[in-house]
Amino acid sequence: MSGHSKWASIKHKKAATDAKKGKVFTRIIRELTMAAKAGGGDPAGNASLRKAVDDAKSANMPQDNIKKAIQRGTGELPGVIYEECTYEGYGPGGVAIIVEVTTENKNRTSNEIRKVFSKHGGNMGESGCVGWMFKKKGLIEVLKKDYKEEELMDIALEAGASDIASDDEEIYEITTDTVTFAEVKKKLDDRKVGYTFAEVTLIPQTYIKLTGREAEQMMALVDEMEEHDDVKNLHSNVDISKKEMERISNL
Repeated sequence: MSGHSKWASIKHKKAATDAKKGKVFTRIIRELTMAAKAGGGDPAGNASLRKAVDDAKSANMPQDNIKKAIQRGTGELPGVIYEECTYEGYGPGGVAIIVEVTTENKNRTSNEIRKVFSKHGGNMGESGCVGWMFKKKGLIEVLKKDYKEEELMDIALEAGASDIASDDEEIYEITTDTVTFAEVKKKLDDRKVGYTFAEVTLIPQTYIKLTGREAEQMMALVDEMEEHDDVKNLHSNVDISKKEMERISNL
């Protein structure tokens, strides 16, 4: 077993709270528009758009909203021109942070992201300052209560997964190469394996454990970043225990 993505586990534990935030539709609409602009308006031939449509449906977004967002991307309807940017920096305790955004005003967003870093004990750095610490991989999370480890391992490895980790108390984490992710996911779907997360994402090679004040600062930074309308994804190599997460959530 290799080390798993502790950051993915933290996101998993925050999911129920984050889902209640009112920024979900805004972000999905931008993803739909950007995906349609980059690869066309047909989900069947555009994997990024297909995922965005799936996300929209999971969030119960009205079909008309989905259609209009796609049409703005293809140019059938007028709309705002978005661009994708990535910012890198350090959080409390020196943890590495990568922030992916979709914005119509790069200068404004850059200044706002820099302020969030500074406000919570971090600092935004130059491009590439922490990116080398991460590798892009496919990641699929499965709840432990649904499968025995040996059973899931047999299914995942047979499907072509690179590894399966069981370090977390609540979830198994299946990792794949980026090129085989879609195939592995399809094979798991064919075997009716239920999962709570399935994406190609950035996984850190090492982790920094935070407790106490630094953990509080980090979670405050994460919350403010994720509440920002322009932030699409946030990646980090932070490791905060479930017990510490619960303590912070009760402050």
